Amino acid sequence: MTDRTAKAPVGLTIAVLISLAILVSLGAWQLQRLKWKQDLLAEIAALQAAPSRPIAPALERLADGQTVDFTRVTAVCPGLAQAPFLQLYALKDGQAGARLVSACALEGGPYGAILVDRGFVADTISARPPVDPADRTPVEVTGVLRAPDPATFVTPANEPDANRWFSRDVAAMAARLGAQRPAPVFLMAETSTNPQWKALEPAALPAEIPNRHLEYAMTWFGLAAALVGVYAALLWKRRKA
Repeated sequence: MTDRTAKAPVGLTIAVLISLAILVSLGAWQLQRLKWKQDLLAEIAALQAAPSRPIAPALERLADGQTVDFTRVTAVCPGLAQAPFLQLYALKDGQAGARLVSACALEGGPYGAILVDRGFVADTISARPPVDPADRTPVEVTGVLRAPDPATFVTPANEPDANRWFSRDVAAMAARLGAQRPAPVFLMAETSTNPQWKALEPAALPAEIPNRHLEYAMTWFGLAAALVGVYAALLWKRRKA
């Protein structure tokens, strides 16, 4: 047996250690995601059975720095049924379309308005709800408060002039709608803002959210174990040579 065969190959060992660290890190990250997803699912399950509450106290908590994500609330919005709207690109059950976003004026409290996601309209439908800014008929809407997801590097840039939006930019959307002092969250409507216009589907909470993070974690850990096994077999073969 020579020294060359007895010793572990330095370059290969470094590459294996780096790869092993990456695989184990990915597995650990998926376990963290698993804990987050379990907490999220438990929160959603509790929310689905929770009664709605007036929006004002929730927004007061938000202004105080507390989290109100997934809180079910009810708000009264003047003229919401015929309010001007922005169109946010969205997919629903594999169907492309747009979510209609309007501003709901608020009286009193820390914010002057909140953006309401009124629901989804498929691309196969060219019509849109009527718009009449002069209409101030109050509309009671029940929904869930949600913090907007930040845009990523693959998110297309919003096109305000063309009314094409790809990310929930509260400040830009509120400015386009003329909403003053907007709350930094969206109200995702669960009840219809246009009962007579059935094409607009309110955004209820998803009934099922996939949770495969444990499976993904086991995959990464399995690959790490396989890498160690292959490396050990290689060393054994070199020692036997």
